Amino acid sequence: MVTRKILKTCKNGHKFYKSSDCLTCPICEEERKPKDSFLSFLVAPARRALENNGITTLEQLSKYTEKEILNLHGMGRTTITKLQKILSENKLAFKNSIML
Repeated sequence: MVTRKILKTCKNGHKFYKSSDCLTCPICEEERKPKDSFLSFLVAPARRALENNGITTLEQLSKYTEKEILNLHGMGRTTITKLQKILSENKLAFKNSIML
């Protein structure tokens, strides 16, 4: 099956190809990606999932269980592993997690 990509233009005038109905511009997403936050290590869907739920600091993240975070749309198991590592490096953990 061949997926056909369609040329789209975002509201900022960036041109990009997408094979889905998704309107998210990859150029705008890269421009708004944080440079000095733990969020900068995440893929855009996972980053948006946290941001849309008001989670922008590690301290806020540590108030949630892994299961709660994994249930957010855009979050995957690979991201949970990254988040565990980042939390651990900062002497934090997910809620109800045992720190090693």
